[in-house]
Amino acid sequence: MSDTAIRPRKPSVHRLPVTDVLRLKSPAEIWYKPALSVVVASAVPNLLLYSSGRLDLIMYTMAGSLCALYGHNLPYARRAHTVLRVVLGMAAGLAVALATASVTDSTAVLIAVGALLAAVQKTFCDATRIGPPGNVIFAFVTSAALFAPQEPRQVPGHMALMLAAGAFSWLVTTGPALWHREGPERLATARALDAAAVYAADPDARSRHAAAAAVQAAWQSLLAAGRPTPVRRELERLVVHAERALAATSGDGQVPRADPAELHRWATATRARGPVPSPAPAPGTVEEVFGIDAERAGRRMRRGRREARRRLLRALGPGSPVLPVAFRTLVGCALAGYVSSALGVGHPYWAVVTAASVYQPNLALSWSRALQRTVGNLLGVLVFAAVIPLARVGPLVLVLCVLLFNFAAEALITRNYWLGSVAVTPMALLILEFGGLQPAAELIADRALDTLVGVAVGFLAAIAVTNRRASGRVERALASAGEARDHAERAVADPAAGALALETARRRLTAALVELRDASDVASGEWWQRALPEEELLTAEQAGHRTLAATAQRQGLITLPPANGAV
Repeated sequence: MSDTAIRPRKPSVHRLPVTDVLRLKSPAEIWYKPALSVVVASAVPNLLLYSSGRLDLIMYTMAGSLCALYGHNLPYARRAHTVLRVVLGMAAGLAVALATASVTDSTAVLIAVGALLAAVQKTFCDATRIGPPGNVIFAFVTSAALFAPQEPRQVPGHMALMLAAGAFSWLVTTGPALWHREGPERLATARALDAAAVYAADPDARSRHAAAAAVQAAWQSLLAAGRPTPVRRELERLVVHAERALAATSGDGQVPRADPAELHRWATATRARGPVPSPAPAPGTVEEVFGIDAERAGRRMRRGRREARRRLLRALGPGSPVLPVAFRTLVGCALAGYVSSALGVGHPYWAVVTAASVYQPNLALSWSRALQRTVGNLLGVLVFAAVIPLARVGPLVLVLCVLLFNFAAEALITRNYWLGSVAVTPMALLILEFGGLQPAAELIADRALDTLVGVAVGFLAAIAVTNRRASGRVERALASAGEARDHAERAVADPAAGALALETARRRLTAALVELRDASDVASGEWWQRALPEEELLTAEQAGHRTLAATAQRQGLITLPPANGAV
């Protein structure tokens, strides 16, 4: 398309930015929800332990309370399953950590187990795309538990505390469904409308991908929400409008664009608590809603569940693009822990967690996270030095300080990761105070040194462990996009193709193009690999969007001029 220029071939080694990495962004739309959820999920067990005089057990309840950070963008039906799996995954990692700590005090063994757990957690979080905060919370909990003094007879009781707090976290995260049942779906639909409005106002390759991804996410949210309700039906019709706006501007520019202001108005009203906007149905709405109902029914069938399991197994099997990053995590965390231990640091698991937090989908993003983690942790150490006299006034003050930093971490981390780390670091250090007072100067020195070791060793390990599969993922995405485009073209050309066949073909092609752009973005930030097929990627995206426009025309979503209707 004319709005996209051919990108130059990427060098083997990329320039590492500094200023842009630390720039603050606007806060996330629902930043307060995970912040409030984790405070509520933590406050109840923490205050119960305070009232019983057993604040030394707070580490185990915190393991369950931190599960309340997950799933806030998901519909409540999917959120209930996701947070349950988070609680069970946290319990499995904690059980391994506590069992290991109860049978050995060998630092070398504990570091090895911590690195292995971090790699496994990274693998499953990436494969299931569980979303933020990802594997870092799991690594934080299990690594700390490995170095907590433990007796075998204590493990069942500590696990019971974690599971009880985890069950309460599940209630906290799913409870809002009682009074705002369609809240997450409304938010996803509003984001799709806003993204479509941005593209309609100024169409280019970046905004097109963002709009396609937002529309795809809205459909996935509505699919995962369960059976349709009157509100969800209205949301589906609004997503069709967003999709129509995207399709109408995917041609050659002769098709009238959607009204961006109108899309933004619908998005604002959809986010609010009032009624969902009910504009006149867009052309093709009946066919598209029919298609989404058929897909929803297919997911409920046994073969749909089997296909979901097969996708997960493929994501974890040989050739998976997540495995090189998992291996980086294993090597980097182990080396960081051993270097920290060799330097005589009393808390080497901090280096393990720091290294685990560095690893992102590619090296460019890993560099950004390494820099953010360094700045945030070092500033956080200074904050800890300032608040420790206040926190030691009394146990209740200490509990309140931890809760305050818990809220601040989630409130600030969406502005930039380093800003959230400024609050996470003193919170993690204050948690140690529940087990007994330790020299503040020693804690500060250890945390600062572990940060530098974890970041340096972790990033060097990321450079050493190459990810050649990033290019392979692009090749597979190109092949999938080509197959999806051919399938859609055959459906468009077939006069007997029904609404379901056309909708299925269009949705498959949309998902393939989103995956193609994501794979390209990940591979473009990876080092030591062959150059990406830039022209082939450009051609595939152009052809795919032309086919999407033709499919939308056949479904009645848009009307293209006759001369531009061919695929």
